[in-house]
Parts: sequence; C-alpha cells; structure tokens
Amino acid sequence: MIVIKNRDGKVIYEADVPRTKDAIMRANNEGVSLAYADLSIADLSGANLSNANLRDANLRFANLHDANLRGTDLRFANLRYANLRDAKLSGADLRYANLHGANLRYADLRGADLRGANLRDADLSDADIRDADLRSADLRIANLRNADIRCANLRDADLRHANLRDANLRDAKLYRAHLHGANVTDTNIDWPSAMGCIVYLATTDKETAK
Repeated sequence: MIVIKNRDGKVIYEADVPRTKDAIMRANNEGVSLAYADLSIADLSGANLSNANLRDANLRFANLHDANLRGTDLRFANLRYANLRDAKLSGADLRYANLHGANLRYADLRGADLRGANLRDADLSDADIRDADLRSADLRIANLRNADIRCANLRDADLRHANLRDANLRDAKLYRAHLHGANVTDTNIDWPSAMGCIVYLATTDKETAK
C-alpha cells in the first residue's frame, strides 16, 4: 500500500500498488489534485504526469528522468536538485518554482512558463527552451551550453556568470537581462533584440551597454 501525504502529513491518496510512481500516475488519471504533495526523493522516472496538479509539491531530490510533465502545474513547487534530465515539460507552468541545482539536461521546455523561477546553478545544457517565458527568472551560474533558447522571453532575467557557450538565443527577448560575467563564446545572440541589456562578458574585460 502506497500512501501519498501532503507537506503537513495529511493523506491525500492511497493505492494498493507496489511503487510510488504507480500511485501518483493512478491519482492523476483519476483527477486527484496532488497539490502540496510530499514527493521528495521519490522515483518518478518515466512517469506520465501530464496536466497533473503539482502546485507547491515537494519534489526535492526527486527522480523525474524522462517523465512526461507536459502542461503540468508546478507553480511554487520545490524541485531543488531534482533529476529532470530528458523530461518533457513543454507548456508546463513552473512559475516561481525552485529548480536550484536541478538537472534539466536535454529537457523539453518549449513554451513553458518559468517566470520568476529559481534556476540558479541548474544544468540546462542541450535543453530545448524555445518560446519559453523566463521573465525575471534567476539563472545565475546556470549551465545553458548548447541550449536552444530561440524566441524565449528573458526580460529582466538574471544570467550573471551563466554558461551560454554555443547556445542559440536568436530572436530571444533580452531587455534588461543581466549578463554580467556570462560566457557567450560562440553564442548566437541577436543583439538588436537585446537592446537594453547590460553585459559584462566573461570573455571580455570591458563593460558594454547594448
């Protein structure tokens, strides 16, 4: 018997299944809200949780490798150090989620809403972030090497000391984005669309206002 509790210890779902993953998928299929669920350290790799309600859920250190999270509500969720490698997050709502140190390598974040999200020190290398909304997101020290960030909205985003080497930022909105100390070696940036951002690139010794 698997018992799912919220962060206050209240039971929100239980099922006679062998794994937490099976219980969570069954709950979602039955339309059960998993908001505030405590799923820290849970193995949810490969789980189909599309359109699930995981708002404010505790997924710290959870294994969500290759999970289907398309259209999932993850607002304010704690995903600190979670493994989201290869996860499908297109159209997911990640507003103000805590993804500090999360592994998002090769993740599909197309069209995801990441406004105000904490992605500090996250690994987003080779991720597909096209058309995502990253306004006011914290991407300090994040690894975005070879990421596809075309047409994403990075207005007011904090990219200080981020690794953007080989990333594609063509047509991305960078107004008032902070790129102090960022590595933009071989990065494809459309500087006209970056008007208003201030950069102090790790590859130069001179501050420039664009």
